[in-house]
Amino acid sequence: MRHVRRTLLAPYHYALAVLAAFRYDFPAKKLTVIGVTGTKGKSSVAEMLYAILTAAGHPTALAGTIRFVIGTESRPNLFKMTLPGRGFIQKFLAEALTKRCTHVVVEITSEAALQYRHWGLALDALIFTNLQKEHVESHGSMDNYFNAKFAIARALQRSPKRPRSIIANSDDAYGGKFLSLPVEKRAPFSLTDATGVQTSEQGVSFSYKNIPFTLSLPGTFTILNALAAIKAAESLGVPLTTCAKALRELSHISGRVERIEAGQDFIAVVDYAHTPDSLTALYSAFPHQRKICVLGNTGGGRDTWKRPEMGRIADESCEKVILTNEDPYDEDPRAIVDAMAEGMKRQPHIIMNRREAIRAALRAARAGDAVLISGKGTDPYIMEAHGTKTPWSDARVVREELEHLLKEV
Repeated sequence: MRHVRRTLLAPYHYALAVLAAFRYDFPAKKLTVIGVTGTKGKSSVAEMLYAILTAAGHPTALAGTIRFVIGTESRPNLFKMTLPGRGFIQKFLAEALTKRCTHVVVEITSEAALQYRHWGLALDALIFTNLQKEHVESHGSMDNYFNAKFAIARALQRSPKRPRSIIANSDDAYGGKFLSLPVEKRAPFSLTDATGVQTSEQGVSFSYKNIPFTLSLPGTFTILNALAAIKAAESLGVPLTTCAKALRELSHISGRVERIEAGQDFIAVVDYAHTPDSLTALYSAFPHQRKICVLGNTGGGRDTWKRPEMGRIADESCEKVILTNEDPYDEDPRAIVDAMAEGMKRQPHIIMNRREAIRAALRAARAGDAVLISGKGTDPYIMEAHGTKTPWSDARVVREELEHLLKEV
């Protein structure tokens, strides 16, 4: 039924996109536009590239899952969607142009592509991070999911801009297809591009073309995300030394392996990880810590296949697992959690109230532990039945609960 409805609405969405581009006089043609797509890492890459372009002296706008930025003016994305519809992006680009921005970084999802929201973006460059099993129930198959992503690559191919650049993860099984695009510049990136790699729970360091890079974000995935941003910036003429300085000064990315510090003697992290691969990557970033893990399963009514798999990964990686509510929409939240528990050998601790689950995890932590709260990142609401949405912030709740805990000590 979802696919039938999408097919019937396609002309409507296409017309909206075209009319919006005409209404705002195709602002993308007057800007350098870099798109970022992929299953994982989009927001981190977009934030890194925004930091680099800004450090290079380019007045830059950013439209992404975490926030919308025009120059130095930033506001959180409260839409619960990465790229809103109804002409949002054309209006955003026009505003960026009015405020004298020269560059724009835009996260583009497969769902946005299916609704033609990328139409009229006149891309100068596109970054492809990876393609992992997700949204399969929404798209109908993995092939359909890839085709939706590749429609964004086709948009780059049709762009009137010159030169056009494709920056793609050559470690990913689908990277070669993106790199085969007939555009002027092709820039593959791979973990093998980084030398002298060092990782810890405090961050990563590596060298690229003999230039040292340091980031205060942990995990091997941070290196890959950084390389994507560096290669994109390099294709736009930004010196590597500028890239290194910008990434060194990037202290955190909201909701992406974000450490919450309140003076506690253990690590507390909020992260968006919502696929099996991203959950494994998050846990792998803290190999030496006893891990206490809080997780739900993003989005009731979708990607039901991953629920026991997420439970299995947490069961195998964490000392203690607390399953909790996340975004059930119209599905029974307890049924979602019970499906996750089916993948676990141990009996999980189930606390359906998310604040209480976070509180219990923080109170169970000992010095040197890592409390890892995953699934929502910067999501501003808990999405519940009948369209109800409860304002929410994992980071705020963690900070509040830490402050209460430390007052008791």
